[in-house]
Amino acid sequence: MTDVRLTAWVRGRVQGVGFRWWTRARALELGLTGWARNTEDGRVEVVAQGPEESCARLLELLRSGNTPGKVDGVVERWSETKSGVEGFVER
Repeated sequence: MTDVRLTAWVRGRVQGVGFRWWTRARALELGLTGWARNTEDGRVEVVAQGPEESCARLLELLRSGNTPGKVDGVVERWSETKSGVEGFVER
């Protein structure tokens, strides 16, 4: 199974509602590394690395409608993994 890097920008009411904490919990359950951080424009940026199948599942969860707050849309980019990423943190 190939490891990949998923970067997802989540827009909607996703700041100040526990969204980053929820994302971190789901990512850790899936065995992913990376981070979730608020951006200045009100979105949350999620960067996750690990097995492609697990990253795809996280993306499904982000789009599921079962997140804290309200997700209006998710834009994703897939790329190669980068070294030095350990654990999954809220930034």
